Amino acid sequence: MIDYLAIFIVFFSVIDPIGTVPVFIAVTNQFDGKTRNKIALIAFLVSAGVLIFFVIAGEVILTAMSIPLPAFQIAGGIVLFLFALSMIFWESKPEEEVRIAENQHDTAIYPLAVPSIAGPGAMLTAVLMTENARFSILEQVQTVVVMLFVLFVTYLLMLGAGFVNRIIGRSGASVISRVMGLILSAVAVTNMLSGVKSYFGI
Repeated sequence: MIDYLAIFIVFFSVIDPIGTVPVFIAVTNQFDGKTRNKIALIAFLVSAGVLIFFVIAGEVILTAMSIPLPAFQIAGGIVLFLFALSMIFWESKPEEEVRIAENQHDTAIYPLAVPSIAGPGAMLTAVLMTENARFSILEQVQTVVVMLFVLFVTYLLMLGAGFVNRIIGRSGASVISRVMGLILSAVAVTNMLSGVKSYFGI
């Protein structure tokens, strides 16, 4: 049985639903309410499809490339740690991705679904949290359910983006994103240590 709360916090950190709100507003500010709701639904479905693909095929791809899972855990932990540092010390998720949205052709796919929701950190986490060697099929299914729940929360926040933005503003979203980065850094170090233990048989 998985720790639902721990898995929820990890995925909430890497997906960062609250940080997606200002990105969504920037991407959809020229559309009417009905169109914004449609864009939110498309972004939700596409990001869910992308992450489920990595859950199913991520480990298969690694096996085909003869990359041992402990090595991927270590490398993935390093990447996640750097990703977390970028959330803490440099441009936070909402700041960086709102800038992207304002300078590129805005669609539900980019930058909203990818990389705002289903970003590199989320893809990596989807693989690490569903390793066949560490988790049973039932546990992997439970993890996917939690992941989809976080995505659904993201979808609901996008539907209520205007209200959420009035409450916390872009600065509030930036602060929350940095706190999530701190939590994610601890998760990343845990993954690295777990990979070192497995690789060296400690």
